[in-house]
Amino acid sequence: MEPTSTDKPRSDAAGPLGARIRRVPEAGPDLALARSDLADGLARDGGDALREALSAAPDAEALVLAAASDSPYLREHLFRKPERLARIIGQAPEARIAALAADLVATIPPDEAGAMRMVRQAKQEAALVIALADLGGIWDVPAVTRALTTIADASVRAGARFILRAAHTAGKLTLPDPDDPETGSGWIIIAMGKHGAFELNYSSDIDLIVFYDRDIAPAPEDADVATLFVRMTRQLVKILQERTADGYAFRTDLRLRPDPGATAIAVSVLAALQYYGSMGQNWERAAMIKARPCAGDVTAGEQFLKEIAPFVWRKYLDYAAIRDIHSIKRQIHAHKGHGKVAVYGHNVKLGRGGIREIEFFVQTQQLIAGGRNPDLRGRGTIAMLDALVAHGWLEAATRDDLAEAYGYLRAVEHRIQMVADEQTHTLPDTPSGLARIGRMMGEPDVEAFAAGLERRFHTVSAHYADLFEEEASLAGSLGNLIFTGDEDDPDTLATLAGLGYQRPQEVTRAVRAWHFGRYAATRSTRAREILTEITPNLLQALAETDAADAAFIAFDTFLKNMPAGVQLFSMLSENRALLSLVATIMGTAPRLAGIVGRRPHVMDAVLEPAFFGTVPDAAELDRRLDVTLGESRAYEEVLDRARIFGQEQMFLIGVRVLSGTITARQAGAAFARLADVILSRLLAATLHELEKAHGRVPGGRVALIAMGKLGGREMTAASDLDLILLYDHDPEASASDGPRPLAPSQYFARATQRLVTALSAPTAEGKLYEVDFRLRPSGNAGPLATRVDAFARYQRQDAWTWEHMALTRARVVAATGGLGEEVEAVIRETIARPRDREVILADVTDMRARIEQEKGSSDPWDMKVAPGGLIDVEFIAQTLQLLHGGTHPKIVSTNTEAALVMAERAGVLARADGEVLIPAIRLYNDLTQVLRLSITGRFKPADAPKGFLALVTQAGGMPSVETLQTHLKETQASVRAAFERLIGTVERKKG
Repeated sequence: MEPTSTDKPRSDAAGPLGARIRRVPEAGPDLALARSDLADGLARDGGDALREALSAAPDAEALVLAAASDSPYLREHLFRKPERLARIIGQAPEARIAALAADLVATIPPDEAGAMRMVRQAKQEAALVIALADLGGIWDVPAVTRALTTIADASVRAGARFILRAAHTAGKLTLPDPDDPETGSGWIIIAMGKHGAFELNYSSDIDLIVFYDRDIAPAPEDADVATLFVRMTRQLVKILQERTADGYAFRTDLRLRPDPGATAIAVSVLAALQYYGSMGQNWERAAMIKARPCAGDVTAGEQFLKEIAPFVWRKYLDYAAIRDIHSIKRQIHAHKGHGKVAVYGHNVKLGRGGIREIEFFVQTQQLIAGGRNPDLRGRGTIAMLDALVAHGWLEAATRDDLAEAYGYLRAVEHRIQMVADEQTHTLPDTPSGLARIGRMMGEPDVEAFAAGLERRFHTVSAHYADLFEEEASLAGSLGNLIFTGDEDDPDTLATLAGLGYQRPQEVTRAVRAWHFGRYAATRSTRAREILTEITPNLLQALAETDAADAAFIAFDTFLKNMPAGVQLFSMLSENRALLSLVATIMGTAPRLAGIVGRRPHVMDAVLEPAFFGTVPDAAELDRRLDVTLGESRAYEEVLDRARIFGQEQMFLIGVRVLSGTITARQAGAAFARLADVILSRLLAATLHELEKAHGRVPGGRVALIAMGKLGGREMTAASDLDLILLYDHDPEASASDGPRPLAPSQYFARATQRLVTALSAPTAEGKLYEVDFRLRPSGNAGPLATRVDAFARYQRQDAWTWEHMALTRARVVAATGGLGEEVEAVIRETIARPRDREVILADVTDMRARIEQEKGSSDPWDMKVAPGGLIDVEFIAQTLQLLHGGTHPKIVSTNTEAALVMAERAGVLARADGEVLIPAIRLYNDLTQVLRLSITGRFKPADAPKGFLALVTQAGGMPSVETLQTHLKETQASVRAAFERLIGTVERKKG
């Protein structure tokens, strides 16, 4: 039966799944594979039952095949157990989910292995039931999310019941009723986020907070209750998320607990109440909206939530709390309010117009109004949209738009995750990938599907922006801000101090200088008029960076060096988000602020309307650089113009990270893309200039190789360029053919020297990059430029292991005469060469030990050299490529993360190690990117402004810098353990 996408009238809601199918999506490209797997299933034990179930339900086979044809995950599991699929088709999905949940809670086995197996098998069957009910149009989004949450609750309860009974049997607890172990246990397990709201997505992590009540827990008087419940909680996480032969049940996150960087994974109720009463943050109030006891001692959990209700739901919000809530909104608005809505590669959860904006829209309104109105304290997003309408906080039309978009985007999110059971929210970035999701949605026309998505993103984004605009006026007047005359106005000083300025007199002195036209940018009457209008918003925006004085001084320096101000002031007047962005640069990124102060022209591109649009690709950068250099009349002017272009574009990449247009991870590729374009152009200009004086070497060709961070496309704002220049020429060529001939070796060495000068020598416009050629054959002892055959011979005969490791990150960025392809072939051959495993591992371990001896650091923020840091991850990736690149060429990549991902897929890196190393390299690169972008020198959290700390914690995905530092240390410990498993033990060198 061919799958179709025709909707049918809804049938009996109590009947079996196979009889209630309303929609069968069109089949995907793997239909033949699905049919083959189905045939294999029918031939196995249980196949007769499946054949009978399919025969009894005319649309069931088409639905199953359609699901399997577009989802490798579903195809892998649907036909593995024919009797299971028969059972799913032949029963009502509601009844099957209820039975799975009930069996988990009632019959969890008494041994850990059995408990883990049962939880995983139940989750797997539930995933199949839910997918078919969803794809078949039997269930809407609320039914899907509730079923997912039901299984999550049952899994957590089953694990908790098993652990509690084991503790009772061991005498560590004396439960009131071992048959009902949760009641009266004092062990409180709170579901947070989507789990708490019965809104889990298809491949959700579950966020839990675990508490224990010493006064309730039935433990012996002399028991170490804290240690007991921490161990129980750790075992619960193991039961839920550890991978076994049956997979995993639920990835579990405990980081929403109070002060997770300083507290154990189970927190006492008393400590939690004290924390929320004295130190709780507004983001934690927002998180607690969805909190729900899901397992353990539910009665005690309800009592706990009742006790912290005054923290979450304040009857009278103080001004600071309102401002905090609004500042979070304005910050998100500034970061996401300008980029063009995308479809391909767009994140349906976190991207502009996505699910998170709808959720945040609802939660912030709840925080503001829920203290006075208990009807606004619910957990469900759609239910609370209705409540906001009922109580006059929201127009019904807005509710309808947001509710429809929420349901649709959640359905899309489920299908994205169904493909491979991955916790991802990003739409495919190819037409074929997007078409797959469209088919699973019952929308086979990919263009219509994309248009519908884009329309919804725009709708959500528009309502989200309206909310910001409405609430920007809630703050009211700032107070006196008078800068006339020669004396300070006392009330103005008080207003500035209230905003957060520690030295208000310096602020008033500088503003008076603006108003008196003492700077070139403020000499015109029009400039001063506009600046006067924006000064209150500017001062407030600079103060909101939490580094008010430093931000103001940076802005004042910037203004002092600007030749004119009308254009900038007009843009800031018309665009509050741009004003916030400028303030963010000044207050949270001292390095960028310094660049702006020294070279204010870099701001010109930020003022262009196209800045917040698409990030320029290599072709666009090349075109812009061509325009910039096209007017140059001399080589020296080429160098100056290249510097202006490079500095401006590097600055813009940094600003895009701050504004949220690109992620920290994307910045690495953007910096490398820019360097590639500049290198190619300056190499050509350098060779052209050399030819004027010395002519050409007959048959002369060059290839410029990028190494290190540039080669791996992992550059930061402060990266050097590691380069090697190779050349070739006609065998009989003895000299160049110009007026001042040079021998070929001398000719290409001079070309290299000139290229270094073109990149790194300071001119009137500064310099572009620091350049390092020490990775060339024989390092500083070797010639500056190397002939390609000598390079190949050196790699075959003389290169050290570390040089081959470095070569895994080598790529040609510019070449002439086809030499680039030849060099790439040498690189590929070198990496693929068979090697003695033991020798390689010993060399790598020895090299890591030497680096640790000479440059090691115990500071976790020194992420490159700290034990378990960036070098460990890079060395592992490079070692795997050297050992397995010949037999698994797909793992060879200049990019560390890509190499690790492909190594895991190829099976040369164990999945457990991949789950350590891949998140680690992402974390290190994200944090390094932000640190190098914003500051110079070492990062010391205690000395950093709050605004910058917020940027760092955002990049690290943690709620506080303390939590992030703890996570960083844990990650480094795990990476070092992986290094020693995979490579060897690092022993410090003596002497």
